[in-house]
Amino acid sequence: MDKDAVLLARSLVREVPISSELVRYAAQRIRATRPECETAPSAVREWVRWGAGPRAGQALIVCAKARAILNGRLSVTLADLHAVAPSVLRHRLILNYHAQTEHHGADDVVDDLLTALPEPADPLPSVVDGSSQ
Repeated sequence: MDKDAVLLARSLVREVPISSELVRYAAQRIRATRPECETAPSAVREWVRWGAGPRAGQALIVCAKARAILNGRLSVTLADLHAVAPSVLRHRLILNYHAQTEHHGADDVVDDLLTALPEPADPLPSVVDGSSQ
């Protein structure tokens, strides 16, 4: 790919729509990576010293959009968010000493984060314009 193809692909990814429910879901997951958050699952409370910030939410959404396009879909699904979450979050979580001594990694925390919290009831009720993500 040359420079122009990369720039075109990047602009196309940002145009992929995502439902407002999935945007909320992504934001809730990012907030729940912080141990002080009341919705943080047990793995976060026990093993995370520092959670992900707002840019992690942006990265989660953009990566999910890219995955949707790479899989031939024109909108983001919950499966896209789940698939990219480990790659997006693993380097953004700082684990505490307790996690290290028990041999727990960031992927263990992300797995718990994705399974411990409820999924959206209807992940496609309304679509957010892709250009703002």
